[in-house]
Amino acid sequence: MSNFQIFGKVILAGAGPGDPELITLKALRYLQQADVIITDRLVSPELIEKNIKPGAVVIHVGKQGGASESTPQETINQLIVEYAAQFPLVLRLKGGDVTFFSNVLDELRTLLQHRISYELIPGVTAASGAAAYAGIPLTARGYSSAVRFLTYYRSVICNEQSWKELAATDDTLVFYMSAEILDTLVEKLLDHGISGEKYLTVIEQATTPFQNVHLFNLREYEKKMRGLKFTSPTIVIIGRVAALHEEFQWIENSMASTSYFKPVTESVAQIV
Repeated sequence: MSNFQIFGKVILAGAGPGDPELITLKALRYLQQADVIITDRLVSPELIEKNIKPGAVVIHVGKQGGASESTPQETINQLIVEYAAQFPLVLRLKGGDVTFFSNVLDELRTLLQHRISYELIPGVTAASGAAAYAGIPLTARGYSSAVRFLTYYRSVICNEQSWKELAATDDTLVFYMSAEILDTLVEKLLDHGISGEKYLTVIEQATTPFQNVHLFNLREYEKKMRGLKFTSPTIVIIGRVAALHEEFQWIENSMASTSYFKPVTESVAQIV
């Protein structure tokens, strides 16, 4: 007898940064067809509730910095394999884009290891969604000709040369998952000579009804921003383009501190 396992197909797709209308048509089609949806925390609940087919299984595998209930990546990998062995079409739905800071490499290796057919569908990443909804061009003639996507989360360490180069560049700097240690991030850049003429923008819960944008000149940071707490998720934009928010803002701040995305809980399958 053969031990060959037959698997369904797995779709790895980005759902966008929050606004449920920022999903691609292709990802939406798969969402409406999937037998199982394995979803991150930072995916619009409205998007899922309104588009899944009757009887679809929804698995919440959220991650949240510092939360013990966050689902380990190894568990997510196992769930993908287990459900692909039971159903023809499994959708692994990620917030933002599928390839930006999303642990997609671990999941791709798992799929290859088990010879599971897969497809990747891009999405609107948090940086472009946040910048657009804040009225900030990430590149602009006379301001910046390039943009860098970075993270300064606790496990990431930059050497002195890296900080010096980041402080000196005219590129727009976009930091993911870095608001909790923003004070340290700004200190590092100021210590390494970043121009006080540059601006810093913190965008909370971008593209959702609870979006708030905070803009300061770096020279004002110590007085006006140090120690502030922000509602997750956040995107930090640093550079001359950040100041353009004042000129091109088209959404008023919500002034809300309520979270659009539910806090993580233990992952439980739900039949909808």
